Amino acid sequence: MSAGYEHLLRKARDAKHGGQQAWGVQSTGEKVAVALVLNRSDWLAVMDYTIAEAIERSGLEWVSVMPRIARQLEEEL
Repeated sequence: MSAGYEHLLRKARDAKHGGQQAWGVQSTGEKVAVALVLNRSDWLAVMDYTIAEAIERSGLEWVSVMPRIARQLEEEL
């Protein structure tokens, strides 16, 4: 797994378990990517980001691994 994958996975896992409080301390780029992974359009709305803007902000590397990270988080208990 790439360093980018591992980084986004850690951030998404933190937010999944810690909620908006854990998400709130992340950088803007991390926040929008994590919100996409966790399917939290309400978190994007708080930041005044559309889904399209969040995808653009996240970049190709993270967007390409988001589905795999989302599946991995769903499988974790």
